[in-house]
Amino acid sequence: MPRTKEQYEAMRTASRNKIHSAAIKLFAIKGLAGTNVQDIADLAGISIGLMYRHYKTKDDLFNELVSYAAIGLETIVEKFKGDSSPAEVMEQFAVDILNDLKKDDEFARFLMIMNQASTMENPSSHVQNLTKQSEEW
Repeated sequence: MPRTKEQYEAMRTASRNKIHSAAIKLFAIKGLAGTNVQDIADLAGISIGLMYRHYKTKDDLFNELVSYAAIGLETIVEKFKGDSSPAEVMEQFAVDILNDLKKDDEFARFLMIMNQASTMENPSSHVQNLTKQSEEW
C-alpha cells in the first residue's frame, strides 16, 4: 500500500529534525568552517543525497538554524517587554534554561551558533535585528 501524504510529511520532518540535531552539535563544536556536509549526514544517520534534498548548501542549513535561534531569542526579548515583573521574567527564563540543559545541551549549542553568526560578514536578518535591539538597550 502506498504511503499517504501525511506519512511522507512525517518522514520529511523526522529527517529534518535529525539533520538539525546533528548540525547544531557539529556547528557548536567545530564551527561552520570546520563542519562539512558529510559529517552532518553521518551524524544524522542519513545519506548525503537526502541531506542535499533538504538543503542545497551547508550555509543554507546554518542560516536556517540561526533564524530558529534568533526567533527564539526574539520571543524571550518580547517577554521582557511584557507586563510581568522583571523578577518573574528572569525566574521563568532561568527555569526554562535549566530545564533545557537537563534535557540536552541544545540551548547552549544554539547560543554558540548565535555567537558565530554575530561575527559573520553577512549575518541573517534575524541576527541583524537582534544586534540592533541589543545596541538600543
